[in-house]
Amino acid sequence: MSLVDEKQHHSGTVEKSILIHASNETAWEKISDIIGLSWVLDVKRTIFLSKIKRGVGATRQIAFNNGDNVDEVIVGWNENSYLSYIAISGLPLRAYHATISIKSLEKKLIKITWESFFNSEKMSKKEFLEFRNFMNLFYKNSLINLKSALEN
Repeated sequence: MSLVDEKQHHSGTVEKSILIHASNETAWEKISDIIGLSWVLDVKRTIFLSKIKRGVGATRQIAFNNGDNVDEVIVGWNENSYLSYIAISGLPLRAYHATISIKSLEKKLIKITWESFFNSEKMSKKEFLEFRNFMNLFYKNSLINLKSALEN
């Protein structure tokens, strides 16, 4: 096996933003409904795993159409501004921390940014780059769905 194919831990980031014609409050209402993920790509259903339903400590399980389940815990929450979460199971990662934030640009124009940092389980550089590319497209297409939901 060459060094190029050696499986190791990799770290990376993904950041995608989109401009949406909607109020900050309308966008926050959609984003802060942490089990209402109809705008997130390929989500089959989402359920609460905690008694806490909003804010830090709320825990959810997302079931995807391909059969994968990802458990996440909200670790940061600033009303009408951002929420941060970590994945605690279900991804090929040792660490995953993501934030979805809203920035008002004008009265009815906002910028939503979805960004994350992650550290992989042992995988080849090629596998890691494929995973990062998948996450880029996942964020991009989910944000397009969110824009469509909020502007209609």
